[in-house]
Amino acid sequence: MSFTRRKIMQGAVAAAILAASSLPAFAAEVGGIKFPDTVTVAGQELVLNGAGVRSKLVFKVYALGFYLKEKKTTVADVLASSGPRRIRIMPMRDLTSDDFGMAFMKGLNDNVSADERTKLLPQTKAFGEMFAQFPGLKKGDELIVDWTPGVGSQATLNGKKVGEVLPDVAFFNAIMRIWIGDKPVDAALKPKMLVAPQ
Repeated sequence: MSFTRRKIMQGAVAAAILAASSLPAFAAEVGGIKFPDTVTVAGQELVLNGAGVRSKLVFKVYALGFYLKEKKTTVADVLASSGPRRIRIMPMRDLTSDDFGMAFMKGLNDNVSADERTKLLPQTKAFGEMFAQFPGLKKGDELIVDWTPGVGSQATLNGKKVGEVLPDVAFFNAIMRIWIGDKPVDAALKPKMLVAPQ
């Protein structure tokens, strides 16, 4: 192999390695859906705390991932986590907004007390109204709910903001408790959202 050809080959290999290193690292793949190792929310890097598939009967409904500033192993620690947080939902089948919204609200109400429901009612109502803004979720869509301290919770669907910003961290925690509360929507999913102790 000539010197010039060897240099070209070395350059191509280096370029391929550089390109690969610039791609997001995937920490988990659940149900064929990849969850990046890290994401950036409000300028801060978050790590994947857990991911799994929400199943109902024999059907896979969506893949879910939680992102926090640092990994947590208990429900209490997840809910007390400081800094930004992210919930990422990837539908694995087509869902109407009514069906998804009703299931979402049922999961939320099942995991908060009567007093909490009263306090969170305005935000719960506003969040429920968000589902009326789109006809449904399609397989392959990406629904994200981010919590940013000092700002609040903001949902995005395929990168576009939907609904209003909801200011109370207690409401974001109520959303997280849909999957990790005392009455999670899927008992088999709950432990997957908490990183295994080292």
